[in-house]
Amino acid sequence: MNYENIIVEVNGAIQKITINRPKQLNALNKATFAELESALNEAHNNFDVKGILITGSGEKSFVAGADIKEFADFTPEQGEELSLNGQRIFKIIENSPKPVIAAVNGFALGGGLELAMSCHLRVASDNARFGQPEVSLGVTPGYAGTQRLTQLIGKAKSLELLMTGGMIKADEALKLGLVNYVVAPEELENKVNEIFGKLLKQSPVAITGVIACVNAYFDYDKDGFATEANEFGKCFATEDFKEGTTAFMEKRKANFPGK
Repeated sequence: MNYENIIVEVNGAIQKITINRPKQLNALNKATFAELESALNEAHNNFDVKGILITGSGEKSFVAGADIKEFADFTPEQGEELSLNGQRIFKIIENSPKPVIAAVNGFALGGGLELAMSCHLRVASDNARFGQPEVSLGVTPGYAGTQRLTQLIGKAKSLELLMTGGMIKADEALKLGLVNYVVAPEELENKVNEIFGKLLKQSPVAITGVIACVNAYFDYDKDGFATEANEFGKCFATEDFKEGTTAFMEKRKANFPGK
């Protein structure tokens, strides 16, 4: 697929997806969603890709929200369809079998914060700003912002942010547990690569299982304990398990095949 709104780069075992609409502060529109889904499918189908990095172009904005001009005249039916599509694509990120890290550079507002929250981990530059300002436009968040924000920081604080439409700085986001790390802008990608360096030493099969288990905790249709038992059992038939246990007994570092 030829990309016009994102940049896709594969560096070693990491696929980097950059939302690239700087004149619109990387705002999300239908075309960008479609390209993002395509890039995610590429990463999932490429065995050599072990992790996914999502960021925005420039230092001013990760993603400053949805492209308001695109849906200003929507009917209620079109609005619901837009919401369901965004939720579906962000669910793909949340359920990715490969770890996804958001490198938040600048504004992560509305759909941008919803995108970041769908990733497994978030690293922010110290100039990052976070918020769900949709109420100031007379609309609610539509891409699961009300759900994931509450999961990550709790009911009281999420209600405050959602109802006031206010922004918080990176240091407060860190205190609330919304992000994992805050670093200087010039150190953002280095920190992400440092985390990926730790992840890539582990079993890809086991990491996929961990993602499935944790997500099951928040899925009312699943039993998290049963999911954990199932994932645990599945590991015993994998090459990764054989390599990991053999390496442990031989007192050497494991070299996981990812199978």
